[in-house]
Amino acid sequence: MSTATATSPGDVDVARSVLHTEAAGLHALAAGLTPSFSHAVDLLARASGRVVVSGMGKSGLVARKIAATLASTGTPALFVHPAEASHGDLGMIVPGDAVLALSNSGETAELADLVAHSRRFGLPLVAITARGGSTLATAADVALTLPAAAEACPMGLAPTTSTTMQMALGDALAVALLTRRGFTAADFHQIHPGGRLGTRLRRVRDLMHVGDAMPLTSPDTPMDRALLLMTEKRFGCLGVVDRSGRLIGIVTDGDLRRAMGPALLSRHAIDVMTSAPRTISPDALAGEALHAMNAHERPITTLFVVDAAGRPLGILHIHDLLRAGVA
Repeated sequence: MSTATATSPGDVDVARSVLHTEAAGLHALAAGLTPSFSHAVDLLARASGRVVVSGMGKSGLVARKIAATLASTGTPALFVHPAEASHGDLGMIVPGDAVLALSNSGETAELADLVAHSRRFGLPLVAITARGGSTLATAADVALTLPAAAEACPMGLAPTTSTTMQMALGDALAVALLTRRGFTAADFHQIHPGGRLGTRLRRVRDLMHVGDAMPLTSPDTPMDRALLLMTEKRFGCLGVVDRSGRLIGIVTDGDLRRAMGPALLSRHAIDVMTSAPRTISPDALAGEALHAMNAHERPITTLFVVDAAGRPLGILHIHDLLRAGVA
């Protein structure tokens, strides 16, 4: 194997060429979408079972990723290897399922039995292929045809642009199905409970402090008493509630600095508090709480959690988000 010479393209130039070539393929793919894409989404959305995704070789690796993306966004899916399908795994594909088959050439021999199985039992079949007149495209209920695009390798042989387009089209199907189903962040959390993403999707009610832990007082509390309460509760703030229990203000360390003077201890909480403090719902996501703390010009470290009437249910500190791995 020869080494690069002074006249050879540099690694960065090669990388840019690859990315530009694949980007051109994606632009062509987007421009060439037709109503058949919506037809494919219709077929997959109507499946009462799972979307069975299959492909051989590099297309098979892409098919595995597409199946995982579908499953993680609310569309039950699994990958079935086409060669294994011919040796018993066809039993995994049952009435109610839909099949999504990938083959760049559309002539992958290993897909034959799986395609025949889908036709025998009347299962919807969606094909992703680069050849509209291929065996696979002809057999399918809907064929999503990839545009003619150069592979990114210098020889034009290694599957690069073609597999990038396959994966992007799979992502497009998954997101279209997600949108059509009204799949929400809460639904996402149900199937992504682990890791940092799962943590950010936890509810505020799971992290907040409640009951006697909340630093609360009335508007007419003298500031000497208010300071003792703030110190005791250790949140660096004090919520002020009216007779109906509604949060009407908050006293923070910043408020104390601004009100500092000889008369501070003779004043009352209502004289020092900041009115209409930022609050959050108990059903909000932990990630939303972090955003609320940092969204304004002056970030804050605590949020009172209130019900629909504005009554405090709990309090959340930035340290709670840090301990939970959200911040």
